Amino acid sequence: MDGKRYCENMLAEGWKRKLQGIYLKIFAVVAFILSAYQIWSVIWGKLDPINQMAIHLAFIIGLTFMGYGFSKSNERNTPSFLDLLLTSLAFAAGIYFTVRAGWIAERIPMLDPLTGFDIFFGLVFVLLSMEAARRTIGMPIIIIVLIGISYAVWGHHLQGLWGHRELSLTAILNDLAFSFNGLWGSPVSVAATFVFMFLLFGSFLQKAGAGEFFFNLSTAIAGRSKGGAAKVAVLSSALFGSISGSPTANVVTTGAFTIPVSKRAGYTSKFAAAVEAAASTGGSILPPIMGSSAFLMAAVTQLPYMTIIIAAILPGMLYYVSLLAMVHFEALRLDLPREEKKNLPKISHVLRDGWYFFIPLLVVVCFLLLGNSASRAGFYGILAVIMISWFRKNTRMGVRKIFEAMVDGAKSAIPVTTACASAGLVIAGIMSTGLGGKITSILLGLTEGMLVPTLLLVMVICVIFGMGMPVAAAYILTAMLSAPALIELGVSKMSAHLFIVYFSIFSAITPPVAVAAFAAAGISGGNPNRVGFTAVRLGIVGFIVPFMFVLNPSLLMEGPLVHVVFAFITALIGVVLLAAGMIGWLFSKMTIMERIMLIAGGSLFIHPGLLSGAIGLCITIVVVFLQLRCRIAPADRRRGKENSVIM
Repeated sequence: MDGKRYCENMLAEGWKRKLQGIYLKIFAVVAFILSAYQIWSVIWGKLDPINQMAIHLAFIIGLTFMGYGFSKSNERNTPSFLDLLLTSLAFAAGIYFTVRAGWIAERIPMLDPLTGFDIFFGLVFVLLSMEAARRTIGMPIIIIVLIGISYAVWGHHLQGLWGHRELSLTAILNDLAFSFNGLWGSPVSVAATFVFMFLLFGSFLQKAGAGEFFFNLSTAIAGRSKGGAAKVAVLSSALFGSISGSPTANVVTTGAFTIPVSKRAGYTSKFAAAVEAAASTGGSILPPIMGSSAFLMAAVTQLPYMTIIIAAILPGMLYYVSLLAMVHFEALRLDLPREEKKNLPKISHVLRDGWYFFIPLLVVVCFLLLGNSASRAGFYGILAVIMISWFRKNTRMGVRKIFEAMVDGAKSAIPVTTACASAGLVIAGIMSTGLGGKITSILLGLTEGMLVPTLLLVMVICVIFGMGMPVAAAYILTAMLSAPALIELGVSKMSAHLFIVYFSIFSAITPPVAVAAFAAAGISGGNPNRVGFTAVRLGIVGFIVPFMFVLNPSLLMEGPLVHVVFAFITALIGVVLLAAGMIGWLFSKMTIMERIMLIAGGSLFIHPGLLSGAIGLCITIVVVFLQLRCRIAPADRRRGKENSVIM
């Protein structure tokens, strides 16, 4: 391989292997052991945090080098000798850190120097974590890590606010691999506990047939309405996306059914894929599970879980109402036919056959309300899935299905954990240099302490850091950087962190690295970038509402009940008007000016306030009058022609 080709491969994402034979069996056994270990460690085990995280990370890195090749240009489906060597090194590092966990936790960095073995295995974990992240996610996160480490090494040459004291390479490695700011910080901690448990929970639900049930229920509810196929995509993706927590995985799972059906119903490939991408991405803002986002926020902010999901209810509802409205107006614009009733399942029949799939969700919520940890609640949810699967013969989970669910859960945790490990390395670089304490001053200096410009800057940071990254890593990394600046400006902790959660999530449909849109385009056969821009247009409310609940927390159910109700009703009207303006259809086809006016009127309605609502109402009345006049005018002209013939 020449130098140029090698460099190109290094900058590319790895190749996800289709393992077969003995390697597939070894991978499955290792993945099962990881899932079993995770359940034991968070439910019954009494391990030190570094013990628990080191074993978890070693397993994940080992599975990565077995399941992912060096690059897509070398589509080899069996691990190379180098891959097996790196896997062995990962497990060796895991064992070493497990043995040394007590010393690492109790040591005093300045008085207890690192040994040669410490330095070697520390470098092994750091370098292998970075390579694992490159293979599973791609180069963007590695570029951020390299910038962070480079700043720690050479940042002392900078002047002013950006400069820091000179750090030795050993001191930098100490922060990266032997502190609770680096590999063993909050990103890997959450990935190795409740995030893994809820990924496993979603895997068990999928194996039990919950995905099919949610799809059938959505079809029964929305299938008969105009444009029902795409509405089914919205509802089913919302239901499953709230559990899975991965927009891309949700697109691949539900999109395989919904995108072809939407295309057959008359929607374009681009629109069908964009609807699926936008709906799947929004699942992570939908209570009660929120794709683990609620648990992430609870861990980072120390706010009660129930407080978070209550605050997230209204914004989540507004997002999906807007998405359904856009699908409906697009169906009216295209004049799509309704699906025949005889071809659709009845709601009563669907609920009769699968009502019990709601039980695991209720079990999770109930155990959380009783004060159990998120990991324990997820475990009880898994037990509930296994038990309810035996309600019907065709959904029963025996030993084989349980084994497959355990393996699938571990596989879905690979990109999440590798991204979180890389995020931990970035955080270590920020903390070791003192940049973390300066970022608030830097952000506020760039925006001169003005709230809206600061919100816009934080939004850009979230989208950039969220490119191609799982929600867990993107949120934690951005929250460490940006949340203090927003709180400094008087934004509540809830509003600030939920704002960051939203934009960390919606980076999945934001070009140029719109991973959910790219996955949907792969199914539909559409252009990925066009699908991405269309998904942003469909999900526009997800980009507007965060600004609104920061400016007026009534949308987060904060404040008097009358203010909350008024804010929600006006925002509900606003998102429907905004949807009509974005699609270009209300009662008939809209002119450019009518669309601009309706988008402006809808945005004013979303902003809670009497004055903004009054102005939005006036604009809306004008547009409605123009639309109705356009509908009446053709009828008048036809009657005029008939009268002239008679005369």
